[in-house]
Amino acid sequence: MDGAVVRRWCHLAADALGQARSAIDALNVYPVPDADTGTNLYRTLRSAAEAVDELPAAAGPGAVWRAAADGAMLGACGNSGIIVSQLFRGLADICGPAAPCDGRVVARALGHAAELARAAVSRPAEGTVLTVADAAALAAAALDGAQLGAVVLAAARAARRALDLTTDQLEALAASGVVDAGGAGLCVLLDAWAAAISGSPPATFAVPGPRNPPVMPREPASREHQSLGYEVTYLLEAPGDQVARLREQLDSMGDSLVIAGGARSPGSTGLWSVHVHLQDAGAAIEAGLRAGPLRRITVTYLGARPAGHRVLAMCDTPGLAALADSAGAAVFRYDSDFRPAAEEVSAAIRPLARHCIIVPNGPEALAAATTAAQDLGDDGIEVLVVDVRSPVQALPALAVHEPAAEFRADAAAMGRAAARMRYASVGAAAGQPGRDQLARAVAAIDELLAPGAELLTVLTGAGAHPRLAERVLAHVREVSPATEIECHAGVAAGVVLLAGAE
Repeated sequence: MDGAVVRRWCHLAADALGQARSAIDALNVYPVPDADTGTNLYRTLRSAAEAVDELPAAAGPGAVWRAAADGAMLGACGNSGIIVSQLFRGLADICGPAAPCDGRVVARALGHAAELARAAVSRPAEGTVLTVADAAALAAAALDGAQLGAVVLAAARAARRALDLTTDQLEALAASGVVDAGGAGLCVLLDAWAAAISGSPPATFAVPGPRNPPVMPREPASREHQSLGYEVTYLLEAPGDQVARLREQLDSMGDSLVIAGGARSPGSTGLWSVHVHLQDAGAAIEAGLRAGPLRRITVTYLGARPAGHRVLAMCDTPGLAALADSAGAAVFRYDSDFRPAAEEVSAAIRPLARHCIIVPNGPEALAAATTAAQDLGDDGIEVLVVDVRSPVQALPALAVHEPAAEFRADAAAMGRAAARMRYASVGAAAGQPGRDQLARAVAAIDELLAPGAELLTVLTGAGAHPRLAERVLAHVREVSPATEIECHAGVAAGVVLLAGAE
């Protein structure tokens, strides 16, 4: 099992899971029926394949194994993806330094990998990918001393037999007449491994379909799904003792806890992949931050999303939030002293709908919304972002929102409404607040009104002079009596007035 075979296996496995992922997704009813196990495993193996591609051609087997394991962990998605990444780590631990890596070494590596994977899961259940991995390891151990191809082929065949039995080992699987989705993905992986060794990949990699379609809804699985709330994953840099404490904390908060990875040497800081289902996503992230630095944080809503499309308005003041709420939008509140985080925006969108329109309130919010839209697109949630450069532009966009309209048509109409509004701002300044603010506000208003305007919208801030709005409105009535005027409070600190003309 040299470096070339490892490279070939990673690519063949990624391609095979890419072909089979829809069929595997359709089996996904445990631990939650979110139909993404095949997709998650495909992304995990694609990351492993990309990692080995970055190595020079002369890299030795140890480096290739380690790159594959690290790539799988860095790209691991979902419960099954993290477990499979731990299997890769176990294989790399034994196979990487072995010379030669023959059938006996691989048999020992499969046993070690199965043990690591089971240890990573807080509450292991039978009838899952862990059961299939154990069966593969036992079959390989029974052929200790056999040739490499025979050992891997025996492991793959035993995994298939174990997969067939999973239907009767878990209530959720039996109710749907399906095998475990993660176990099916592992079988595809092992078949690809056998093919990489033999050099004869099959035309297709088999994924068992449902035996008996369910007649009644799966009540137990449905209730479990609704109770879990969110899936939280992240990468954590921390020593083992901190991870042990984190495991205890997360295990008390939720379910489906998997923590994979580890340190290169005892007592040192390692990289860990964390996955958990729970109601309070923020609590899981805060617990992780207490253990060490986090990256690649993802929060996925596990409940059913309503039909149609929704609008999410990003607001940094109570005034803007109240206006957005009155327009029928869901509101994402954030502190104006901090940049809005794309991960938090994604978490706010996931429960809303599979189609969502984001109305940001300025450049920083627009950047976070755009990143969130790209990330959510990978998860099958379509998000369109209205190009809003000033909070005052958000108001006409929200005003034309029509929930009954077609999703893209509604987003386009909102975008046109925002683009039609010319805007100006007056910042807070030292000196004579009343006179200075009024002079600068009038100058900004006159510039907006010069091309003509049917409607002028004014937003005042907390630092505005108490009579600033009154004086601005009186000025507008004098110079442009035909212009309709709307005035609201709700600008962030540092701005005394925002105005928009249409």
